[in-house]
Amino acid sequence: MTAPQPTFLWGASTAPHQIEGNNVNSDWWLYEQRMPHFTTSGDAVDSYHRYEEDMRLLADAGLNAYRFGIEWARVEPLPGVFSVAELAHYRRMIDTALRLGLTPVVTLHHFSSPRWFIEEGGWLGETAIERFTAYVTRVCDILDGVEWVCTINEPNMFAFMIYMAGAINADAVPEMDTPTVQREDGFVLPRPTAEATARLIEAHHTARAVVRERTGAAVGWTVANLALYATDPTHESALLEERHAREDIFLEAARGDDFIGVQAYTTQAVDENGPVPHPPHPDNTLVGTAYRPDALGIAARHTWELTQGVPILVTENGIATDDDTRRIAYTSEALTHLFAAADDGVDVRGYLHWSALDNFEWGHWEPTFGLIAVDRTTFTRTPKPSLAWLADVARRGRP
Repeated sequence: MTAPQPTFLWGASTAPHQIEGNNVNSDWWLYEQRMPHFTTSGDAVDSYHRYEEDMRLLADAGLNAYRFGIEWARVEPLPGVFSVAELAHYRRMIDTALRLGLTPVVTLHHFSSPRWFIEEGGWLGETAIERFTAYVTRVCDILDGVEWVCTINEPNMFAFMIYMAGAINADAVPEMDTPTVQREDGFVLPRPTAEATARLIEAHHTARAVVRERTGAAVGWTVANLALYATDPTHESALLEERHAREDIFLEAARGDDFIGVQAYTTQAVDENGPVPHPPHPDNTLVGTAYRPDALGIAARHTWELTQGVPILVTENGIATDDDTRRIAYTSEALTHLFAAADDGVDVRGYLHWSALDNFEWGHWEPTFGLIAVDRTTFTRTPKPSLAWLADVARRGRP
């Protein structure tokens, strides 16, 4: 099938491990305990129990879509043992979204995996495809009425994290820089290995076939769009090499998909040696990245070209800032660039802001991306002005 039409999706996104809390059977729960430079997720923002409140805030504001994930570690706590209660929980989330007038955009894997899966060999192990396929097959039983399914979130980010797979049985997990927070001196994320890239593409294509066979949903995956650029025309060959390994190969793998999830935040330079660490700057975001709202337009145009015309759903775009006025300014300009691309013929089906809630940013709590603030002691939700602003844009239909 093709991506659903004609309603343009206006909403926000979350990931289960970042908001649900107490995801104790996942690999990330263990990584957090073993990395001294990470903060733990703990209760997160207790969205496991408060999901209806979170959805209602979005719906009452006037948005019409919500992207959320199903947590594999909860659904299959032991190999081959599926929790009927957890499947019912996620079905209730789908029903709640539909009842509130929110189109559910469901992600099947968002960085975290069951601990047992990693112990068994993880994504590079012999059973990886079989295990992931079995999980996806079982989850399809609860997806009636879901029109959008994302198989794997940001495989190009996840691919470099896979090297930790063998560390879960070790005395200590090797130190890893979270992909969402840069050091003060900047850093360059590792290039995905060919082996991890190939395995994730295989997993996506297998899951895509299962979702198509067992549901009526449009299916695709989401890619972290890096908006790489050469510091000098003489570095063009290095740019092409880095872009292929870090982004383009994943976009090319989406050519048979019903849609592609675009996830863009900033840009990064490339010189003859590869990506250049972004230096400290007063305008940098709370995760140390450059303030580049034009990245979304760059990403949409590049994705449209590389996928050869696969419809685009913006599944993440936002800014880490404690200044909501700045969030509105960033998002306003990002949307202007996105709709300029759409005016030029790029098929854009929706915009889902990252994120609905201030949440656990993979080892850190300080970066705040949310349209809704959360008191992590009382779990009180407080919508920010940016939520009402985005809903007003949605009512107008464009920035």
